[in-house]
Amino acid sequence: MDLQLNKKTALVTGGTAGIGLEIARTLAVEGAEVLITGRSRTKLDQAVEDIRASGGKHIRGVVVDVTAAEGLPQLRDAARDVDILVNNLGAYESKAFAEISDDDWLSFFNVNVMSGVRLARAYFPGMLERGWGRIIFISSESALTIPPDMIHYATTKTAQLSIARGLAQLARGTRVTVNSVLPGPTRSEGIVDFLRSVSSNPSAPPEAIEAEFFKNHRSASLLQRMIEPQEIASMVAYLASPLSAATNGAVLRAEGGLVNTIS
Repeated sequence: MDLQLNKKTALVTGGTAGIGLEIARTLAVEGAEVLITGRSRTKLDQAVEDIRASGGKHIRGVVVDVTAAEGLPQLRDAARDVDILVNNLGAYESKAFAEISDDDWLSFFNVNVMSGVRLARAYFPGMLERGWGRIIFISSESALTIPPDMIHYATTKTAQLSIARGLAQLARGTRVTVNSVLPGPTRSEGIVDFLRSVSSNPSAPPEAIEAEFFKNHRSASLLQRMIEPQEIASMVAYLASPLSAATNGAVLRAEGGLVNTIS
């Protein structure tokens, strides 16, 4: 299927690993001109090389901290306008509620919420003026099913849904859409350390730790396994495509094949 992404420009935050890397790869292979952000030149160069090796011709990276307002002018210099904005950057951890400090709350809100707010504020008006655009927030199933050991993280993911829905309403009647994707637990660079942090036996084999996690912490999961990043990327690529024109203000829950749409 041709997703009609040729000559579309895409910006993917946190695009050097995990879900972000696979989203950037998929968009680039589909013909989009993709810009990824990161704070490490080495990681960015590795990601760009990796994507090019997969057939993504138009891919570049910019070293910038999108969690800081000071980084926005630098990013705008690298990409004055974008057609597709994927707010993927995020942080997560398991922590007892009573131990989550004010600084923790503010840090998570800044990384997970304000980075996307700033970028949407910068690029959304241009999309409306040009008459086409896509903004996609990579939220989490935790936005709806709150893990008691990740309340601060879940709160930021719920906030993303509110922002996305509000922006979708502002785009009413246009060819600009704003949607949210809610992955369940997804295989990524940091997931092994996270799973060990909540395991009763951190030294157990990875397969045993993963099985225990789903038994004790995600018993309602339909998949009962980690989602592969490419599975999320495929959903995001469709939302980024002109083919998804009728999907706006939606919450797509990427877990167990279930898609919940709010129109």
